[in-house]
Amino acid sequence: MPHRISTRSWGLARPSQLNAAATHAEQRWRWPVLVVLLCTIPAFYIELIESLPTPVAIAIYLAAAAMVSLSLWRVGRLCAHPQQYLRSNALDLVLVVGLLASALLPPSAESALALAGRLFVSLLTLLRMVWALKSWVTRGGLGYLLLLALMVLLFCGVGFWVLEPRVKTPADGMWLAFTTAATVGYGDIVPTTAAAKIFAVFVVLLGYAVLSLVTAAIAAMWVESTEREVEKDILRDLHAQLRSVHEELGALREEVRHLRPPPPPAD
Repeated sequence: MPHRISTRSWGLARPSQLNAAATHAEQRWRWPVLVVLLCTIPAFYIELIESLPTPVAIAIYLAAAAMVSLSLWRVGRLCAHPQQYLRSNALDLVLVVGLLASALLPPSAESALALAGRLFVSLLTLLRMVWALKSWVTRGGLGYLLLLALMVLLFCGVGFWVLEPRVKTPADGMWLAFTTAATVGYGDIVPTTAAAKIFAVFVVLLGYAVLSLVTAAIAAMWVESTEREVEKDILRDLHAQLRSVHEELGALREEVRHLRPPPPPAD
């Protein structure tokens, strides 16, 4: 019997709340949806860079809205309660409306309201991608998290290299990405354009989260090793006490045997 879908899931259905067919379909559609949502990042900056044609950004927004809508329809029709599935995926519904609005709004360089709307949709898109990749982000140990942090640093460094005129090399972009994500802010290189400043907001949100995972993994390793040593000390003391109790019981048994009166002589 299909499982009943709960609506208390941050606006997204958990895999455990879907039946087998719906879960398989959701996993199959996860990566196409992530790809088109990832493409909305350059689409957002296309609206800020006047030298690039805005029809490209409009096409990306429409393709992302169509892909998210198609995934909702294909997965929802396999559920026992499609309406409950749509309610539990309210974030995707809001994201579809936001992507369509982003395609219809005027260019961001000409309207502050359009820029604010597209920025809000970008934050929703980031939340949706992080939710979809949550199992991949938290699945590994320290080595996996270090590799993930390096990939995020490379991506953010290239972004600053493209968007910030003062960043002359990819190495400078990576340095700016690290100081921004770590909230250090040395001030040797700072974002100066509107596109770079907005990109810095996403770098802080994404980079700080990844760096926090790395530091948490390192702290967990130290706590684990300390707990292991404490457990060894407790077990060592417990074995010593058990050995002492065993020896005392043996000595007491010997005393009782010596104090026992001899049996009477046989007639």
